Amino acid sequence: MDERFNKWLLTPVLTLLFVVIMYQYVSPSCTSSCGNFGEQPRVGETRPPAAPSPARRAQPPPDEWERRPQLPPPPRGPPEAPQGLAAPEDEDEDPGDPGEEEEEEEEADPEAPENGSLPRFVPRFNFTLKDLTRFVDFNIKERDVIVFLHIQKTGGTTFGRHLVKNIRLEQPCSCKAGQKKCTCHRPGKKETWLFSRFSTGWSCGLHADWTELTNCVPAIMEKKDCPRNHSHARNFYYITMLRDPVSRYLSEWKHVQRGATWKTSLHMCDGRSPTPDELPTCYSGDDWSGVSLREFMDCSYNLANNRQVRMLADLSLVGCYNLTFMNESERSAILLQSAKNNLKNMAFFGLTEFQRKTQFLFERTFNLKFISPFTQFNITRASNVDISEGARERIEELNFLDVQLYEYAKDLFQQRYHHTKQLEHQRDRQKRREERRLQREHRAHRWPKEHGAAEGTVTEDYNSQVVRW
Repeated sequence: MDERFNKWLLTPVLTLLFVVIMYQYVSPSCTSSCGNFGEQPRVGETRPPAAPSPARRAQPPPDEWERRPQLPPPPRGPPEAPQGLAAPEDEDEDPGDPGEEEEEEEEADPEAPENGSLPRFVPRFNFTLKDLTRFVDFNIKERDVIVFLHIQKTGGTTFGRHLVKNIRLEQPCSCKAGQKKCTCHRPGKKETWLFSRFSTGWSCGLHADWTELTNCVPAIMEKKDCPRNHSHARNFYYITMLRDPVSRYLSEWKHVQRGATWKTSLHMCDGRSPTPDELPTCYSGDDWSGVSLREFMDCSYNLANNRQVRMLADLSLVGCYNLTFMNESERSAILLQSAKNNLKNMAFFGLTEFQRKTQFLFERTFNLKFISPFTQFNITRASNVDISEGARERIEELNFLDVQLYEYAKDLFQQRYHHTKQLEHQRDRQKRREERRLQREHRAHRWPKEHGAAEGTVTEDYNSQVVRW
């Protein structure tokens, strides 16, 4: 009797166990609901809603998608090249410089994202939409000219080579081996569209600044141009490169330590060069080879101090190099403001520390494409210099105007980059919407035709059968 009872009891137990196993196998995702099975809320209580999955938490509600500000997408194109040693390249030469060719170094991008997403950027300065929007309708076939203001030790040699060797053009610049200058003519004409070290040479003097270029370039271009074209107006688009002031200062010190002088620079202002009393030299011999950093910093009239501000400002506003024209504080304020205004109104400027962003903004500004992507290097002569914190603070004090200008330039550069990226993202999104709309219209237009053709075939078949009958 007990054995028969056990057999009858074993059958429903095994059946129930099989059903439970099969239920869990068919519905493995029933975790939160099954885990709370049997826990009914008490009277007057409401069960809190289940926590959404991470995927659902990451998505905003559908009605919020259009209201939220759209962040610009990650930059398109080839990924950042692996950072490595700087490639050798020519450095600035003049009759007082050593005969060997030097390298010009570039800094690593301090904000390069590791995961491919754009870094968070918080603007510090208020710029208008006009300041952020940069698009030049550059007409290389007519009278437009790009003028490159080359500041020492800012990566200008590298960027200058990009201009003559790396732009995709209908008629590329002709660069012959053994020659320092390239021929950059307009398509079908013997007129140059680029005023730079590697195209026209130092036509306005070695490392001519903004004051010199704006007074010299128009006259030089008139001499180089054909006489029959003098009646047509010419558009000059000024561009330049900036660099972190401390890194640039250290790089210039190392370059001077190797024998560079730039003593053939004209420093023209208001029609004349400065007198020796207005611009004395820091050394007595042919050059300043072997100078220590302390000696380099102790020379109060060293042109390396605040070089970027001085080369971008209108020096005629402060009496050129005459330091007795006004007091020092007033002179500094005018120089800094003038440099900011000129930089902001330039057609384009790049930053040595942001090579890929510099390439991106130049291409969008002038509607020109580079053949090869820019490379960011992280090992430079300046980065190899081990200085104390006190020496760094002293350099920042000597370059206090450059520090302020660079902060201003970096903020403007980043805002322009993000603004341009966002506009590009909006255009791409609008283009995709338009493509989807056209596809829907095409499908809707094609479906009635196919449907009508099918009905016509059936009707014709039916009529032929009736006639046969």
